[in-house]
Amino acid sequence: MSEASVIFRSPQPFSRQHLAQDLRRLGVMPDMVLLVHSSLSQIGYVPGGAVAVIQALQEVLTAQGTLVMPTHSSDLSDPANWQNPPIPEVWHEAVRETMPAYDPAVTPTRGMGVIPETFRRWHDVVRSDHPQASFAAWGQQARFVTDNHLLEMGLGEQSPLARIYDLDGSVLLMGVGYGNNTSFHLGEVRSGVVATERQGAPIMEDGRQTWKWFTDYVYDADDFAALGADFEREESVTTGKVGLAECRLFLQRPAVDFARRWIRRNRTY
Repeated sequence: MSEASVIFRSPQPFSRQHLAQDLRRLGVMPDMVLLVHSSLSQIGYVPGGAVAVIQALQEVLTAQGTLVMPTHSSDLSDPANWQNPPIPEVWHEAVRETMPAYDPAVTPTRGMGVIPETFRRWHDVVRSDHPQASFAAWGQQARFVTDNHLLEMGLGEQSPLARIYDLDGSVLLMGVGYGNNTSFHLGEVRSGVVATERQGAPIMEDGRQTWKWFTDYVYDADDFAALGADFEREESVTTGKVGLAECRLFLQRPAVDFARRWIRRNRTY
């Protein structure tokens, strides 16, 4: 959506203070551990853009809370698997040899939106070490959430998603649908019906750049919209608006547990 379109559909500018009020009304509270998936354009015109949105979230959560966002970089992956667009097969090895290694401080996000991309560079934000499925966090539990993110099974039991589950955290979908809800992937892993595949990424190991092969799950979000609709009918989900963005706020544990059961019932491989 263009900036002009965002301005045209906004009845007013949505300030940081307005967004903070909307977040409180929705149910975001101090001390929460909150995983946020977001779309800035859906909020409407915000003076200061992503910076103001992050400031509003931090203001409401306070320093005793924890703000988490996905900062994935899916382009740091095996070029043999790329489809949108693919590259010539004869390029594959050269890409593996020359792609810069993942650096939490430098590697940009891909397809995450401007809010997570701004957040990953924020002062006092830490980012996990996974080259493809990293998360960034700020606040009281930021280190606990992001530390020890293993290369293999990047959205599984040694991921920030599982640490948010341990902390009984919450999820905020701000202007995006259940298809963006990464927590369902933890339920997918726990369902036991997910396949695995060989993946690869450039990383730093013992001070040297290397291409590292590892095993990961074959994650599938194609049915997450249907999963989310069923979840919302059976579990507690708070809906409302932040700015113009349609939002959903819910506890992560029930969402993960519901996804585990739902996937076992509804997927066949």
